[in-house]
Amino acid sequence: MVRYERDGHVAIITYHRPDKLNVIDRQMRTELNAAFAAFRDDEDAWVAIVTGAGRAFCAGADIRSAGDPAGEFPGTFWEKPTVNSFESGWEIYKPVIAAVNGYCLGYGLTLVSWCDFVIASEQAVFGYPEVRIGIPTIVGAIRLPQRIGWQYAMELLLTGEQITAERAKEIGLVGWIVPHSSLLSAARGLAERLLAAAPLAARATKEVARRAPDMSAVDAIRFGETMRLVANATQDAAEGRAAALERRPPVWRGR
Repeated sequence: MVRYERDGHVAIITYHRPDKLNVIDRQMRTELNAAFAAFRDDEDAWVAIVTGAGRAFCAGADIRSAGDPAGEFPGTFWEKPTVNSFESGWEIYKPVIAAVNGYCLGYGLTLVSWCDFVIASEQAVFGYPEVRIGIPTIVGAIRLPQRIGWQYAMELLLTGEQITAERAKEIGLVGWIVPHSSLLSAARGLAERLLAAAPLAARATKEVARRAPDMSAVDAIRFGETMRLVANATQDAAEGRAAALERRPPVWRGR
């Protein structure tokens, strides 16, 4: 149901339930979490591309399946954690690219809203249909207004309507629209550009960008400068300085 492959330093995670538009059931949730955990923990995986097989990226939850597609939460109701997947906010500071090939609804859009880059096929469609079946959108409601602004977010969240790739780009949800046949090559091209950066420096930068809005200005700067000191002590930082002095491309090792 979920494929995890690594090509060099690029991990490719594919929703692979094309006959069901890649909707998420309990098994797919387990496999999806395992794929993102593999990417998070693999020191040689520096960038991820997430995409879907068939006509959909991910069309949301499988409402016909048994159990909770959100996954199992241990403990009593009051003890249950609120973060149990990448969509709900796992702290993964490696760059993640969404290559949206078709329907991107519900859980699929929530995942996209947590990605750093969104490249859409001209055939992509986006939406949060939950309110039309009587269910509130939670993580999407928390995250989407911060990403695209209040009115555009509320339009998606409260109408349940779907929008095209062109409209998604217009409101800032999508960064690039490409021909459907070029989607994965465009995502791979962006991944190669990201690999030019020292991977540990990139992770430190992304972590500061994620955490800083929840801090005061002084605390954010202190945290950022601490991260700079840690990154400056790495082998890659030494390699970067040496490469600059020797006027040659650096060879990053992620150490």
